[in-house]
Amino acid sequence: MKPILSKAQLDYMKAKTKFEDKAKVMEKKIELARAAHNEITQEIMEGLVLETGFHDSFNELTVAENALIEWSHTTIKHDKTYRSNKVEIDLMYSRLNQDPEMRAKIIQLAMKIR
Repeated sequence: MKPILSKAQLDYMKAKTKFEDKAKVMEKKIELARAAHNEITQEIMEGLVLETGFHDSFNELTVAENALIEWSHTTIKHDKTYRSNKVEIDLMYSRLNQDPEMRAKIIQLAMKIR
């Protein structure tokens, strides 16, 4: 039986898949550009980013991550273990914008909430 996921979790999964797909396309385009040119200039790279939609998918992933994090913080507050660990949990969430590893950890944990 499939787990029931929230809208934030589903949106994140969709945005992550789209980003990963765009990243694969981007890698292939970079390989082709490298074969055609001696070096890849910033101008070429910017063109590839726009052409592949990589930038847009990155922005969509960031928005989905932020929504997932916000949803998880709100949702976890209803859990009885939150009350006994409130300070530690809130500290984790307060550090997510300064610590990429903490952000990744919170996203992983948010995907486990049911």
